Amino acid sequence: MGTDYLLTGRSDRENLEAYRGRGGYEALERALAEASAEDLLRTVERSGLRGRGGAGFPAGRKWRLAAETQAPRRFVIANGGEHEPGSGKDRFLVAVHPHAVLEGALFACIATGADTAYVYLIEDMRPQIEAVEAAIGEAREAGLLETANRFAPKGFRILVHLAPPTYVAGEETAAIDAIEGGPGKPRSKPPLPGQAGLFGMPTTVSNVETLAHVAALMRMGVEAFRGIGTEESKGTMLFTLDESFVRPGIHERPFGTTWRELFDEAGGGLKDGGRVRAILPSQSSAWIDGSQLDTPIAYETLGPLGSGPGCGGVRVLREGEDPLPILVEIARFFHGSQCGQCPPCNMVTTQIRMVLEGLARGVRGDFLTAFDRLEAFAAGKGRCSLMRMDLAPTAGGVRLFRNDLGSPPGPEIPETPAEGGTPGVSL
Repeated sequence: MGTDYLLTGRSDRENLEAYRGRGGYEALERALAEASAEDLLRTVERSGLRGRGGAGFPAGRKWRLAAETQAPRRFVIANGGEHEPGSGKDRFLVAVHPHAVLEGALFACIATGADTAYVYLIEDMRPQIEAVEAAIGEAREAGLLETANRFAPKGFRILVHLAPPTYVAGEETAAIDAIEGGPGKPRSKPPLPGQAGLFGMPTTVSNVETLAHVAALMRMGVEAFRGIGTEESKGTMLFTLDESFVRPGIHERPFGTTWRELFDEAGGGLKDGGRVRAILPSQSSAWIDGSQLDTPIAYETLGPLGSGPGCGGVRVLREGEDPLPILVEIARFFHGSQCGQCPPCNMVTTQIRMVLEGLARGVRGDFLTAFDRLEAFAAGKGRCSLMRMDLAPTAGGVRLFRNDLGSPPGPEIPETPAEGGTPGVSL
């Protein structure tokens, strides 16, 4: 198994026979026969695997919290509720390699003491739904699920749950809310899902890519896995490159790959041969200046730049391209994605959009101070990270592109009617 181990080059669904042909489920069957839950927990902890949903939280710490919380039952949620603009890796992975996700979810069940896993998808993800349901049927027929074992006396259950097509429905507590029959809106924390999640029981919510990495990790062994990537960012990551590249689509690369290598070797460079002025690692990350093209992609290298890998839905700003329409687009997306539960979120996302739309119409003022105040106001507020996810690219963007924003306005961007506002923030 090489440094690229999640993707196989195929674009159609990998069935059980094909997955078994590359070693799929062998590690699971060994674990069912020989391993303990503690063995699996330690393997995930030692691997250094971090979640691939965007936050990069250590997977082993999340799993251990659920495993060590006393409760009569536990659950696992394989979160594939991808709605981040520019990212298609979860959809691709579930549609093409569903058995890798299922095997990883079963490992999570064993390690945390759960007997039921939910594959959480968005209701408009028809190819992914069909792929997972077919894979579950194959796994059941092969005796991988509803067969009594040391960890689940009645066997494992894997169920598919469909979420509403909203951005916030992909947040981990929103997934719990939706499975319980709610509208799919984030809940206050604490308690964390690992302490009291689905139906009040400890619940491990892991991104589907994270779980596919677990399946590969168990197959290759912890030392081989740790040999891929960097000191603090282990394994590979899936990146989505858009149509501005010669080879758009989903690309797997080890952590430590530079942006230049990702763009030129994987993406084939920009179609128009242009130069990269700035990089947005994902829509909820902060911009990175184009002078950092040779920076290795890793948590420990991007963190000091005020950014992070996010979920790998990469966007670039070319030399000569106006950044303001992009910032307005991002602000409008996040403003339209709020769920309505938290007044501060409405106020902050509204004000971000209003400031940027004002700049686009030619209004000039101290927009840097405005964003400083918005960041201070948002700190520690809200049931989820939506405000901070909005501020990362917009506040970072106005600072990075401040010279552009102080110049005469570009093309007219129509104003959107605003609701609410944030006290003390104005231009």
